[in-house]
Formats: sequence, C-alpha cells, structure tokens
Amino acid sequence: MSEAALKYQDTLATNMENIAFELDKGVGTRANLGLLVLRTDQTIEDEFRHAIPDQGVALYEARLFSEVEITPPNLRKMYDEIPRTVGLLPDVQFDVIGFACTSGSLVIGEDVIETRVQESMPGVKVTNPVTAARAALEALGVKRIALLTPYLANINHSLRASLIERGMDIPVMGSFNEPDDNLVARIRPQSIEKAILDVGASEDCDAVFVSCTSLRVARIVEQVERKLGKPVTSSNHALAWHMLRLSGVNDSIEGLGELFRKPLK
Repeated sequence: MSEAALKYQDTLATNMENIAFELDKGVGTRANLGLLVLRTDQTIEDEFRHAIPDQGVALYEARLFSEVEITPPNLRKMYDEIPRTVGLLPDVQFDVIGFACTSGSLVIGEDVIETRVQESMPGVKVTNPVTAARAALEALGVKRIALLTPYLANINHSLRASLIERGMDIPVMGSFNEPDDNLVARIRPQSIEKAILDVGASEDCDAVFVSCTSLRVARIVEQVERKLGKPVTSSNHALAWHMLRLSGVNDSIEGLGELFRKPLK
C-alpha cells in the first residue's frame, strides 16, 4: 500500500471488500463483432453505430496501420499488420472479425486476409467489404452493378477487373478521383447522394455499390433508394450487414435500405 493510501486509510467510515457478484455474458449477449479499422479511417465507427442493433451486439475495434495515400504498394503493407492488429482486440469470444478495407481486400486477397486473421484467432469467421458486397448483391438478387469510388483511375480499373473476375457485372462506373483518405472522409453526403443518383440512373445497372470505407453512405441509403428506385449498398453498409448475418443476427432492420431486410443466402 502506498504512503498516501496509508495516510488516509483511517479516514474511511466504511470499507467493504470482497463484495459478492454474479457474471453474465457481457455486452455481446447476441454477438461479439471485431473490426480491424484503418488508421486513416474517420467514417466506419459512425456507420456501424448507425447499422448495428443497440441491444446485445458488441462491436470492438482495433486500428490497423495504413498509409494516407491509397496505392497498391501501400495497401500490400497491411498484410504484415493483420495478426498484430487482431491481437489488440479484447479477450472475448468473437463470432466474426471484419477487415475494413475494400481495395486492400482485393490487393491482399480475401482468402489471405482470412488466413492472417485466423493465425491470431483460429476458427473465427472472417469477412471484408469485397466478400460482404458479393454476399449483399446476391441477397438483393441484382446482377448489373454501377460502381462508385473515390479512387484514382488505376485503382478504379483494377478494382472493377477484380470484381468482374469474382462474378460481378459492372457496366457503369464513376469516381471522385481523390487519393487522400483524409479528404475522402470529408466528402459531403449530399455529394455522395448526387453521385449515386447520377451513376445509378443508367439503364445498364440494377443497383449501386459504393466502394471505400471512408465514404459516408449508411445514413443516406434509405432515402437514396427511394429516389433512385434501385438497391444501394456500400463497403461499410454491406460489411455491417454481412457481419451481423454471419454472427446469426437476422433482424430485419428498418431505415437502412433494402439489404437490411434480407437474410443471408
């Protein structure tokens, strides 16, 4: 006991030690979700707070080192960071771990990310925005996708090619062409909504996928879908839905667009 503690010990009127207690399952009585968030990301926590049920679903996050500029070499650097970042999550029994980077998922590889996560947490379910988007679009029953991104042209065309190779049909594409992730996080939702309506208006697409965890989409999905008349999802929106469904939370949630009323196929 410290000198200061000893000094004031006799001033206690009551000191109750070893108070009895009982344990429950903690916050995640329905599910424990873990999220590997990019160091540069300023958006995803707000998106997930909006999308995750507020009772019984626990969300724990750990920050993964990432460069501000979105380039393939910078994205590949995250490979080495994944197991260490998983180790920063609290010691609970996780149902699902989400790797929260769309372009990084394509550059590193969906299966590779799963393997790297499971090196630190064997057997846990793993997803990412690309895997989640594919599952989301299947659940929505749409084939022809308009792709909206913030990236530069070389990333855009590589992203489109990678998604096509994974079975997606992408005849329409649009971009803000902004490489700085800090600026992408500050693109106004009104600008994102207008861009969704512009690219989604094409008769060549049946839905819109907004790629990038820094773009703020989850809070406007419902209103944009009403205006567009087509389903809309995004990296964060699809990832939150997929993590919930993989964890066994199958609630139909109003106000989050058509996807959150769909089960996992």
